[in-house]
Parts: sequence; structure tokens; C-alpha cells
Amino acid sequence: MNGIFILLFSLIMFSIAFRTYGSYVSRKLKVNPERETPSHTMTDGVDYVPAKTPVLMGHHFASIAGAGPIVGPIIAAAFGWIPVYLWILFGAVFMGGVHDFSSIVASIRHRGKSIGEIIEKYIGLSGKKLFLIFSWSTLVLIVAVFINIVADTFTRTPSSATSSVLFIVLAVLFGLSIYRLKLPLWLTTLIGVVLLFSLVVVGEKAPWTMSQTSWRWILIVYIFVASVTPVWILLQPRDYLNSFLLYALILGGVVGVIFTAPEIHLNAFTSFSVKNLGTMFPILFVTVACGAISGFHSLVGSGTTAKQLDREEDAKTIGYGSMLIEGVLAVLALLAVATLTRPEFTGFYSSRHFVSAFAEGVGRFISKIPLLHIPVSGARTFTALAVAAFALTSLDTATRLARFAFQEFFEQAKEKSSKTNSLIENRFVATTITVLFSTLLTFSGKSDSIWPIFGSANQLLAALALLAISLWLINQKENAAFTLIPMVFMFAVTLAALVSLFYTNFIQQQNYLLAFLSIVLFTLAVFLGFQAYHKLRTQTPGKSLPLHHSE
Repeated sequence: MNGIFILLFSLIMFSIAFRTYGSYVSRKLKVNPERETPSHTMTDGVDYVPAKTPVLMGHHFASIAGAGPIVGPIIAAAFGWIPVYLWILFGAVFMGGVHDFSSIVASIRHRGKSIGEIIEKYIGLSGKKLFLIFSWSTLVLIVAVFINIVADTFTRTPSSATSSVLFIVLAVLFGLSIYRLKLPLWLTTLIGVVLLFSLVVVGEKAPWTMSQTSWRWILIVYIFVASVTPVWILLQPRDYLNSFLLYALILGGVVGVIFTAPEIHLNAFTSFSVKNLGTMFPILFVTVACGAISGFHSLVGSGTTAKQLDREEDAKTIGYGSMLIEGVLAVLALLAVATLTRPEFTGFYSSRHFVSAFAEGVGRFISKIPLLHIPVSGARTFTALAVAAFALTSLDTATRLARFAFQEFFEQAKEKSSKTNSLIENRFVATTITVLFSTLLTFSGKSDSIWPIFGSANQLLAALALLAISLWLINQKENAAFTLIPMVFMFAVTLAALVSLFYTNFIQQQNYLLAFLSIVLFTLAVFLGFQAYHKLRTQTPGKSLPLHHSE
């Protein structure tokens, strides 16, 4: 089997799905380009600001495209490339894309509020509290996983460490140039992009070598600082510049595969049960994780994207389209390891250096592009830098969102008293607690021990988001089958995965912290499911809640 056909088929399928199923979902959600969005009706110049589609697309995609769609498919490749490939294709089209698209639309119909606020409206305050605990726990897991991934990448590819650190400095300078010096966007963008890609060369010339433990502690300090820093200083400029890096990686990988025409060396199917992973059902689905569906996307979509959406029709391109692009990235990750020789794949897999495997495979693809004449080492550094940029974006975004969830949990649902609560309002306290728990998980075991529960929690979060969206649609007397079916499937898969992981991965390995966390996540999800079912059973017949965000 040639890798070109695998890649082209996914591109064709995603293109057709965007035009057909994406349009179907748009009709079911009653997307109306004439209806004003919260970015216009609630403009405040801070959070609610209309953004052009390409700009918001860059922010949204840079925020959701972490290392998940890269590491997940590579780990799951132990089952064989066909089951992983099929789940990426059908998961992204019928589940992940629907989840992301509908999360944004549901948020803009509720004044740009979060999924937690929507759950409070249709389930109640207790439901919101449970969801916030679940969200915070999942985000802490995300932070722990990506700290390990970035630290491993920096250790294995020191040149990417140099490039990544300098990229952070570049992003800060870019933000200061735009917001303080008021330089033209086109000029700073041109200079910023040129400097960004030149960092690959700098990294090659001056690799920064440190131990993995040292990098972990540096990253822990970094995410604390990044989480409490105003968004215009680092988050916004870094996401904007990062989008150019992400698109270049995907485009380079796709073009490189076409010119390389790599042969697939990985088995199409190995076994229904894989040692140290488990059985294909349910473990395959939660291991692929963000390559098919990710609950983290609903937090980003309803947290920042919905507040900047210029027109309702943009939600299809930004929500559904970004998930399909992430699907392409997942396919590239699968091809990167599937085209390695068997000894190479075994070496990377047994050492658990999954990002290095991706950098090696995609680096070879990019180095084969005519005219560019990029050496394999340079392409490898560029790929590792891009992955580190993905993960760093997810790291501080997840830390910031976890801080928001922590603060929101302690807010009073009713009228707030005139007295302030320092624990709630102090972002440093909330961030400190979040980072402390993330640090405990980071050093609780290897990243491959945390990955399965991360995948389960992340996709269970997606099931809860689909549950909230389904409740909203049902309250509007709409047919919610297109969200209910994915929701039921994801509940079944993730709950089964948590039960399986509890004994085989955590109790037997005496990792009691992860065992306890799996119990907490399972219990929270079940309680929320029962509360939603009870709410639907007791709902007054004929009662309908308002549809528009301006209610």
C-alpha cells in the first residue's frame, strides 16, 4: 500500500464531508448569517471582539491543535494502521467535527457563555458544579501529559528546545510591537514569520541540551507565568504566529508525501488485544484521542472563539473545518510511523519517543520536496519545533482554562454579595493550585501511563459537551439525533475505558493517584448523565426555552 492513496482518500473524504455533512449540521443548528453574534451585541473590546474568519481560524486552530492528534494515533498504531485510520476518518467527520461546530453555535446562542453555563441552564447549578470539577480535572491531566511530551521532545531534539524558547521571546516582542508600538500588522507579520522560520536554523546551530527533569520544572514555571500574563503579551501573538507554523507543517507534510510516495511497512491489523494497551474496544478510541474528537475543543470554542465570531456562518469553517484539518494532521502522524521500517518503528515505540518518531517520518517527507533542498536534520528540527509549539499552546491555554474553571466553581450562582472573595478573584491562587496538581500528575508516572486516562477524560468531556448541546436542542423541540448518537457512543466508550484502565493500568501498576482520579471522573460523568435524564423526564410538557442569545 502506498501512502499517497491513504492521504489523498482522507483529503477527498474530508472535503466532501465539509460540503455535505457540515452543511447538514449547519441546517440542523439553524445557522443564520443574518443573526447578530455576541461579538457584535456584546462588544467590549476585551473578550467580545469581532474577528475576521482567517484570523479567528488561526487562533482557534492553534489553540486546539496540541500534540494529541500526533501522539494518539502513533500509540494506537500498535493495533495496526487500518483501525486507527478508519476511526480518524469517521470520528472526525461524524463526531469531532459535529462536537466542535455545535459547541460554538450553542455558545453564541447563549450570549457566548461556556458549556458549563449551558449545563446550568438545562440541568441546574449542581450540574454546572459537577461539570466544572470534571473540566478542571481533565485540564489538569492535559497539562501533565503535555509537560511530559514537551520535555521529552526538548530532551530528544535539543535544537527544537532552542527554537521554542526563542519563539516565546519572539511572540512577546510581536505583541509589544502591535499593542504598544502600534506598528502595522502586515509589517510585523512579515517580519515575525521570517524570524519564526529562521529560528529553525538557529536551533540547529545552537542546540540547548538539558535533562528531561530540568525541562519539566522549567515548563512548570513557564505555564504559571503564561497563565497569569495578559493575553495580548503572549497568548494572542503566539497563537497568531503559531498558525503559520502549523499550516506550513501540514502543507509540507502533505506535499512531501506526494513527492515521496512512501510505502506502508506497518501491519494493517495486528491484534484485538495489545500488551500494555488493552483491547481494541474501548482503548483504541480513547488512545487516538484528539485525532478524532476532543472535549478540550468545546472549552476553547465556547471559551474564546464564540466571543469573537463575526458571523454565524463562520462557525462551520472554524469549528467543523478546523477539526477536519486536525484529522489530516492525525493521518500524517499515522503515515509518519507507518512508513518507517519495522526496526525503526519498534525502536521508537519501545522507547516511547512518539514525537521523535513523528519528527523523523514527516522530516523525511519534507526533505524530499524539490526546490526546497531542506536536509533531513533541518526538516526534523522544524517538525519537532512545530510539535513543541502545538503542545506549548495547549499547555498554557489549558492552564488558563483550568484557572477559569476553578474560579467559576466558587462563584455564587445567585446575586453576588458586595464582599469580594480573594480565593475566587485572585488568579495567582487559582493558578498555583492548578499547577500544583498538574505537577503531582507529571511526576506520578511516565507519560504513557497518563495518556490513556487523559484520552478517556478528554473524550468523556466531549460526551458531556454533546449532552449539554443535545439538551439545548431537545428543549427547542429539535431533532438532536446528530448529537445524541455521538454522545451515547462516547459515553459507552469512555466509561468502559475508565473501568478497564482502573484495574489493568492503575491498580496492578500501583498508580493509586490515577486510580483515584479515574473513579472521580467516572462518578462525575455518571451523576451528570443521570441528572440530565431526570431533567428530561420531569420537564414540563410543551415548555420551550429561548433559542436566541439575546434572550
